[in-house]
Amino acid sequence: MTKQRQRRPRSTPTLPLLGIPFDHIRHPRPPYDWLDPDALERIHLASLDILENIGIDFHDDEALDIWQRAGAKVDQAARHVWPDRGLVLEALKTAPSSFRWRARNPAHDVVIGGDSITFGPCGGMVYATDLDHGRRVGTMADYEKLLKLSQSCHALHFAAWEQVTAQDVPVNVRHLHRVRAGLTLTDKVVMEGAHGRVITADTLAMMGLVYGSLDGDPVTGDVINVNSPLRYDERMLGGLITYARAGQVTFITPFILAGVMSPVTMAAALAQQNAEVLAGAALTQLVQPGAPVIYGGFTTHIDLRNGSPAFGTPEGAWAALVGGQLARRYRMPYRGSGGLTTSKSADAQSAFEAQWSLWPAVLAHTNLIMHAAGWLDGGLTVSYEKFVIDLENLAMFRHFLEGFAVDEASLALAAIAEVGPGGHHLGTSHTQERYRTAFHATSLSDRLAYDTWALAGSEDAATRANRIWKEMLAQYEQPPMDLAVAEALDEFVARRAKELSGVSLYA
Repeated sequence: MTKQRQRRPRSTPTLPLLGIPFDHIRHPRPPYDWLDPDALERIHLASLDILENIGIDFHDDEALDIWQRAGAKVDQAARHVWPDRGLVLEALKTAPSSFRWRARNPAHDVVIGGDSITFGPCGGMVYATDLDHGRRVGTMADYEKLLKLSQSCHALHFAAWEQVTAQDVPVNVRHLHRVRAGLTLTDKVVMEGAHGRVITADTLAMMGLVYGSLDGDPVTGDVINVNSPLRYDERMLGGLITYARAGQVTFITPFILAGVMSPVTMAAALAQQNAEVLAGAALTQLVQPGAPVIYGGFTTHIDLRNGSPAFGTPEGAWAALVGGQLARRYRMPYRGSGGLTTSKSADAQSAFEAQWSLWPAVLAHTNLIMHAAGWLDGGLTVSYEKFVIDLENLAMFRHFLEGFAVDEASLALAAIAEVGPGGHHLGTSHTQERYRTAFHATSLSDRLAYDTWALAGSEDAATRANRIWKEMLAQYEQPPMDLAVAEALDEFVARRAKELSGVSLYA
């Protein structure tokens, strides 16, 4: 029998957030198209014009060689490529419209594409904050806590992303500890940074220790951020090429702030976004036809009064909806974001801006909704309290998308006749048989009468969320792992940490 690391006996969850089963969410309605077909076509044609007549920088020798061999016009000295529309659109024909992404626990595999919707946590935060200790630089202990929260609540389909940067771990070995933690503390899908060739090669090696052969369905992947406007840097291209060649997932994602990285109009911002995505996605297919690639959208604008990024705005909602239309036009899965806010605390601003991100993402049939839990402070900070508030929102979205039955039992005509005019339904057999599961069960919302609420301590949502994340951590159970695999991961991390000692990954 295979030996496994021990875990505590499973306890009964006391929070509804911990009792959610892991399910694949499918949107039951057609996607919401914001633009009419003529307007969408104009953006498409403008994007092709950008590619052919303005072109894009590719700051990587191998990427330039790949484009040149494919027949694109390339200026090697200027590190610039002018991909023609025929080459790009032909290359995109091999990109899969959907794919299965394997988790360590097969029950936690996810499907990306079609009408499926998956939620992932925030990623790339520098700081962590909670009501007890305030804002501080992120640590490995913070990262591990956030992994445990992501593993425990199945409102999230993904557990391991860089929810916060572990700044107490040297940067040249940080990825090793991050991947090991993601693989051992969770058994959901693992994402790991596509930052250059060394980090991605180490990630693939560690995935191989856990999954065996990496042939077939992908097991990892990450964002390829475009250095907008119109530039891919060496680090992102190294990650793109390494992951694509290994059949792993890339999310080609320009980060465009209209007014800075693009013209101020949303039409121009979206045309530029589309050009940048098409170029990167086409490159993945030139590297490895059939490699899973996701159309990423992260376009919003700056506040022209102070120059700061603006999230959770109507303009960002337009971009999210149109990004989904464009992705469907090229038969590509779509990545967007939810839960975005520039608020510095888990307050009303953070809540309404998060909803202005989540609702458009869901309406757009976004297949991979990242930053859906914990994002604060324009993406600089992860908040434990907002993490819980966002989880509650995601649980409600999941329940909403399941819809409700309309049949003989649910119409309950016999119960209506039994009670008749002026009565109540609390005691009927119809209610008694269903009262435990009839409605969405909240972990967070307060529904007490005012006097009862005041006597209980007058807690607001953030205070309740603080208590809830601590209870979630107390009930966390580490998923089992084969002991030999765990030891192999430890040995790999120790060896590579020694080899990388004093080495700069980004020199």
